[in-house]
Amino acid sequence: MSSNDLVLVTGATGYVGGRLVPRLLEAGYRVRCLVRDPGRLQGRSWVDRVEVVQGDVLSSDRLSEALRGVTAAYYLVHSMSGAPDFYKRDLVAANNFARAAHDASVQRIIYLGGLGDPTADLSPHLRSRQETGRVLSSYGVPVTEFRAAIIVGAGSASFEMVRYLTERLPVMICPRWVYTRVQPISIDEILQYLVDALRTPQSVGRILEIGGADVLTYGDMMLGYARVRGLRRYLIPVPVLTPSLSSYWVHWVTPIPADIARPLIEGLRNEVIVRDDTARRLFPHIEPVDYLTAVRRALASLNAGEVETAWSDALVNSCGDITPLVLETREGMIIEQRRLLVPATPEAAYHAFTSLGGERGWLYADWAWHLRGAVDRLIGGVGLRRGRRHPYEVRPGDALDFWRVEVVEPGRLLRLRAEMKLPGDAWLQYEALPQSDGRTLLVQTAFFAPKGLLGFLYWYGLLPAHRLIFTGLLRSVARLAQEYAQQSTHSHRNHRQKG
Repeated sequence: MSSNDLVLVTGATGYVGGRLVPRLLEAGYRVRCLVRDPGRLQGRSWVDRVEVVQGDVLSSDRLSEALRGVTAAYYLVHSMSGAPDFYKRDLVAANNFARAAHDASVQRIIYLGGLGDPTADLSPHLRSRQETGRVLSSYGVPVTEFRAAIIVGAGSASFEMVRYLTERLPVMICPRWVYTRVQPISIDEILQYLVDALRTPQSVGRILEIGGADVLTYGDMMLGYARVRGLRRYLIPVPVLTPSLSSYWVHWVTPIPADIARPLIEGLRNEVIVRDDTARRLFPHIEPVDYLTAVRRALASLNAGEVETAWSDALVNSCGDITPLVLETREGMIIEQRRLLVPATPEAAYHAFTSLGGERGWLYADWAWHLRGAVDRLIGGVGLRRGRRHPYEVRPGDALDFWRVEVVEPGRLLRLRAEMKLPGDAWLQYEALPQSDGRTLLVQTAFFAPKGLLGFLYWYGLLPAHRLIFTGLLRSVARLAQEYAQQSTHSHRNHRQKG
């Protein structure tokens, strides 16, 4: 198909869909996104380059509008919950979409389903994913169905489960499902297959099994992850721990909720490995990497340049209610965010938070910052002695006490990366977001990527102190912003009077 053709992406707010859209745009395709809540696309760097249609595949009301003029459509929608009716809902949604695609004369559908031997006793969720592919083709529109197992990439639910179990538990009691063979695949290869299918007519109407270079057990994946991270981990096999019990264990140890963990774990009762090499023959230029390489790629997203896009997805909506505190874990990051409306301009707020540190100090509990700096110096770190280059100007690369200025967006954003000794990586970010009423939403976000169990113990052990200090710091920055705003107003008035 021509690169000028219009392509529809469903699930654009999801893990795969959100990464697929920019790949399609880079390849020159025109893209339309079908989403239930367009507000969830806010902060995506590509949102102004795509058409957005609000709708739901469970309702056929807006599907005809979404599919009008579309040449190819990606179906990246699937339930991942323990709801009892998920199977029926998946099939209804697929049926609605297939019928609408047929009525709109769509030439093909590309679907990402689940790997597994269809003749085996598949788990309900794996069975549902394969049945969804069958229903999508029931109205005569050719379907390219890719079937994949575990996707290795920061933010993928299955990979994050591996990540957190390995990071937090030096010794793991492992039930039978940990020793089932799987064939994980990197998110980079998934995206390449999905995009290149548009330029590979031989893939039309085919079921294509795709996987990485290695066939491993889930236990192998955890030990491999530990090796890449430099962690020592031990697995102790046990004959008990059902998928239901295991899901609650995962729920308490990791950020993955039980209703998401359970279908993932149930799916691991089946071997999910590639049995048909058709995909390798149709796409010989795609060379799937080994698991350790895929893990290194995923972990590379924890450096400042790579996680920036994930952080932009978390930008606060400037409309609606303001939640004062958000604590969450996303893509391996612990994120603690505070928000405060300030009667000041974004420029005044920016001037306030870019003048932190150095001779001015840290405005709130400055003694605590100096104590942390002294401890850091004691253990060989940089401490607070470096000060800052300029009393209020900042530029990327500047040292600022025990931080390094990483990103500066004048009048809007400052991101600092910690250079003190830590069991992980940390950032502190400030944003000044203009509001329709003339005020500014001041957003303070602390990010922490813990390394090993010590990293988690460090963060949560200091959480009460962080809450006190960071809350006081945000309020102090807000007060300073108001002072700068008043000074600016007075200066402007005096200038006018003199004029």
